[in-house]
Amino acid sequence: MKFADDEFDPYVLTLPTASAIPLICDSPHSGTIYPADFQSCLPTSLLRSGEDTYVESLWEALPSLGATLLAANFPRTYIDPNRDVDDIDPNILAEPWTTTLHPTEKSRLGHGLIWHLARRQPIYDRKLWVAEVENRIGSYYQPYHDALRLHVEAAHERFGVVWHLNLHSMPSDSYEMLEIPTDKPLADFVLGDRDGTTCDPTLVGIIEDFLVARGYTVTRNDPFKGVALIAHMGRPDENRHSLQIEVNRRLYMDEETYEKSENFGNLQRDLAELSVVVADFVRSLL
Repeated sequence: MKFADDEFDPYVLTLPTASAIPLICDSPHSGTIYPADFQSCLPTSLLRSGEDTYVESLWEALPSLGATLLAANFPRTYIDPNRDVDDIDPNILAEPWTTTLHPTEKSRLGHGLIWHLARRQPIYDRKLWVAEVENRIGSYYQPYHDALRLHVEAAHERFGVVWHLNLHSMPSDSYEMLEIPTDKPLADFVLGDRDGTTCDPTLVGIIEDFLVARGYTVTRNDPFKGVALIAHMGRPDENRHSLQIEVNRRLYMDEETYEKSENFGNLQRDLAELSVVVADFVRSLL
């Protein structure tokens, strides 16, 4: 991670280096550049817990197979592109918002559009002004959404179908952080399609079968179903398919130091081979 003195590009867009296919992938939470106006009171070690660190690197093979890969540069603890723009807890604001807000359960947990908790610790020792939140939306959130929408729509227009992979990582204690009482272990991978509503189940099954064959544990929609991005993009009846893929951070990094573990390369290779399988599936339907 680094703290920025000046403005920076909100995302990195990697276009296909092989013949393009309608596979658009995004990593909305892997950003590690912290804007100068963040002004958090938390230690860096806690603030970084919101990062999906290295996810864009784990999936770096995708563009070589014809896919487009978009990755945020800004951290989701600053503003979360996988939330609706009105998912704001009004209690974190120093003044009334300009329109009606619709905070969700994510906001209650401190993880709405603007996070106010990380590892259950307050991110700020102050209230936020409407203007600074609006600046975050205009400078980072909206450009990210515009870029993703542009490439999704272009692929759909060109091919008549689009497949979207929403790429994430999850803390190994996710059940605890989500306040879900259970004694079952968190899976290595969670495939989220909002209970079968956002993606052709054939692709979900292909991905699950591949991962299980490699020795990984996989669940569907437990405990992550997918949030705003796949909810809006996944409309299978319109040939728009969207799937969230969560990978357990314990597989590839030290969750306290944020350093890559010895297994990082093995996981990266497995995901590169999975990417080939997904690309072949998409290409087979064209």
